[in-house]
Amino acid sequence: MLIDSARIFVKAGNGGNGIVSFRREKYIAAGGPDGGDGGKGGDVVFAADESMRTLADFRYRKHYKAEPGENGGPSNRTGKGGKDLVIKVPPGTIIKDEGTGRIIADLSKAGQTFVAAEGGKGGKGNQHFATPTRQVPNFSKCGDTGEERWILLELKLLADVGLIGYPNVGKSTILSMVSAATPKIADYHFTTLEPNLGVVHAGEGKSFVLADIPGLIEGAHEGTGLGHQFLKHVERTKLLVHVVDVSGIEGRDPVEDFDIINRELKKYNTALSEKPQVVAANKIDIPSASGNLERFTENIKARGFDVFPISAAANKGLKELTGYIAHRLEGIPENAVFTGDEEEVRYTVRAEEAFTIRRENQAYVVEGSWARKLVGSTNFGDYESLRHFQRSIKKKGVVDALEKMGINEGDTVKIYDFEFDYVK
Repeated sequence: MLIDSARIFVKAGNGGNGIVSFRREKYIAAGGPDGGDGGKGGDVVFAADESMRTLADFRYRKHYKAEPGENGGPSNRTGKGGKDLVIKVPPGTIIKDEGTGRIIADLSKAGQTFVAAEGGKGGKGNQHFATPTRQVPNFSKCGDTGEERWILLELKLLADVGLIGYPNVGKSTILSMVSAATPKIADYHFTTLEPNLGVVHAGEGKSFVLADIPGLIEGAHEGTGLGHQFLKHVERTKLLVHVVDVSGIEGRDPVEDFDIINRELKKYNTALSEKPQVVAANKIDIPSASGNLERFTENIKARGFDVFPISAAANKGLKELTGYIAHRLEGIPENAVFTGDEEEVRYTVRAEEAFTIRRENQAYVVEGSWARKLVGSTNFGDYESLRHFQRSIKKKGVVDALEKMGINEGDTVKIYDFEFDYVK
């Protein structure tokens, strides 16, 4: 079964922590601070790999985490950066942010890469906090937390040409006759439950990828008959070959079939209905087709479409059809995956609030990425480190925000593991 969608969680590596260290060497009684910085956390990177064909691997593994950066060392040694985690996906994979539903990357070609989650920066060692008045800084900074998010993956087939039409009109037979593909063929509806691809050679230097798209029916745009899954595969094709059974042996009118399928395309995505179409009037070898073919051809040609009478089973008219398709493709530009009603948004690292304040019983609770880092970087048993903490919360606006919320002297303030009484 073709797996063409997946939901996974990605977590970039945290940055390593800076450390507190002082130079200790023989004959040097009081060396200065030499705590090294932490290394950067690894990124989570998606890479389009032509050896990949489906998203099946993501059924068994849902969580992906890059390596964290190493902590700094003494003698001003910077910690080693975390190794990036490279996740291979098939070319043609669209990456969406689950939170917003927006497309953040379109890896349409082999070799393309995209950083979906950036690793955290390494923290600073105490060497950076020495000043003329603070010569023995006994604190350092923690590394930043790596980005994390739920990602939605979608694979849309990279075919040049898509065969569309009702079930059982002969699309799979056409594919098997013009390429080396071996799709399952039988005389019942929905034989094809997943798209099949084949490479069609239409002369020297002329070839194209043809996709047998599972049959569409009325109501497909609403999901009827797995319509949503089927219609997604049409979006990347440059050209559509609309296969119609002109024999009418199933009691349907060929012209009506043509109109119904095009209405479904338009209802699902207006851009699909505007794609170039070539019409293949199939099953002309069946006696009942003779009466329909002339009427159908006249009607469809009057609308500006080219019609090719064929018999896929008898291999009649297929050479002319494929030759025309190859010639027609030369004048059609590559299609982008983005549609008119979907704004292209490239991912940028999400900016988090420095802090938030809420009331919890009688205490004021301060939270946020900046606040967490500050507490983790403070040595509350060291006077200089504590002074640095006090100056930081005042400079960042925490004190002003608390006063605006009506804090009184003696009220409790909690910042993660650190708790203190407020003093004006």
